[in-house]
Amino acid sequence: MEQAGTETFDMKKMVADYMESGCLDNIIDMYKHDESLYEYVADLLKDERMRVRIGIIALIEALQKEEPEKVKKALSSILPLLKDGNAVVRGDAAYLLGIIGDKDAIPFLEEIAKDEDADVRLIVKEAIDDIRRTFNPVNASR
Repeated sequence: MEQAGTETFDMKKMVADYMESGCLDNIIDMYKHDESLYEYVADLLKDERMRVRIGIIALIEALQKEEPEKVKKALSSILPLLKDGNAVVRGDAAYLLGIIGDKDAIPFLEEIAKDEDADVRLIVKEAIDDIRRTFNPVNASR
């Protein structure tokens, strides 16, 4: 059992280190070939290194264009971050949900639509609008 935990830590660290080094194309290829990596999205979004956090957003943006159904595998990892104690993490999570564009995320976003942080409220509103626009281009804002 110890081995599996160590392998998970090593893989997360490797992905984060590659991300910090700017090897986004390599990571995109890794995610395309190993969908289990989507479970690391939340940990990467909470990484202390700015380049890693920006990189995970760029990764999801790229994968959303190329593999929109597969990128939804990140949802279960991202949704709990909407209740994180850090407003930046909540905002980044909401932003990623807007990129992914899955309408099942709307109720979770609506739960924090009145977040204490003004930036989070704005990002949540934009994410909800983006998702609605995807499914109903005419009446996106309600």
